[in-house]
Amino acid sequence: QVQLVESGGGLVPPGGSLRLSCQASGSAFRTYSIGWFRQAPGSAREFVAAIKGSSSSRYYADSVKGRFTMTRDNAKNTAYLQIARLEADDTAVYFCAADRHLMTTYLGFPAQYGYWGQGTQVTLSS
Repeated sequence: QVQLVESGGGLVPPGGSLRLSCQASGSAFRTYSIGWFRQAPGSAREFVAAIKGSSSSRYYADSVKGRFTMTRDNAKNTAYLQIARLEADDTAVYFCAADRHLMTTYLGFPAQYGYWGQGTQVTLSS
């Protein structure tokens, strides 16, 4: 079992950047695939990025490729999402999620993850 806590959100000017963290507690963090999702008001939860536990291969939604970078530090039980050149559509609550033995095909589906954090708000300032 794993517990997840996100941090790092905030108010960011257009074109700015920030780094979100997903701190995990529990054992065997390196065996979990980690996903980042976001949800804007009135919208469904949307896949952003994922990193596999077994290979550390990374996957991104087309809408964020080139601007978002996901990494993980297994020694610190932490996953990160670096966001660059923030845009209006990036405003959302960002969630990290975890599960084990996820096939690559299912990394983008929220229902495949059994563990979720509480989310952190990212807002583009005007």
